[in-house]
Amino acid sequence: YGVARGLFSNEAGMGSTPHAHALAKVNRPQDQGEIAIVSVFIDTFVVLTLTAMVILTSGMLNPGAPDGLQGTELAQAAFSASLGTLGGAFVAICMLFFSTIIGWYFFGEQNVKALFGHKAVKVYAAIVVICIVIGSALHVDLVWNLSDLFNGLMVFPNLIALLGLLAIQEQTTANNLKALVGSNRLPDGLLTAKGMLDGLQSLLTSIAADLDCRLRN
Repeated sequence: YGVARGLFSNEAGMGSTPHAHALAKVNRPQDQGEIAIVSVFIDTFVVLTLTAMVILTSGMLNPGAPDGLQGTELAQAAFSASLGTLGGAFVAICMLFFSTIIGWYFFGEQNVKALFGHKAVKVYAAIVVICIVIGSALHVDLVWNLSDLFNGLMVFPNLIALLGLLAIQEQTTANNLKALVGSNRLPDGLLTAKGMLDGLQSLLTSIAADLDCRLRN
């Protein structure tokens, strides 16, 4: 259950967000790839942590109760307890409407344009509206189960594609590291796997020492 919710949240490995990242104008593809990695961090560690804090501090969480609030209802109740009547609307509009419905519509639209051309977008939009109406009338558990099913089905072809692109990714990463070394932004040792690990350990040690110094002062 936790894996399914995490996959639904950040979509890491699903291959859903490349449609948006492919439209970015950057000098190197890896630059946009780094932005994609940051977005997963923000969504998982920032947004979800804030949501969890709201739930824990609202007093609406009742673990172990068979009739306790779950899922979206729990989040809406927690935000309502903190923000009043605007809490439920905030979850429904900001977190579900803008981040899910509009985002996924955009991803699907890009696929439809690539596969069938611009004329098919209107047909796709009509299908999306129909699915939204039908989905709003279905039981919540069924909707979540269907979303988990289709999310899981998206992962398998994307992972196959990632394996096929592994050689290109390795070559691109090597070229990027060589360019950084050539600009004296990275030492030569980072071109090896051991050098990368040593460099990461050194960076973490430096950060920890800096934090310790700040806390002592």
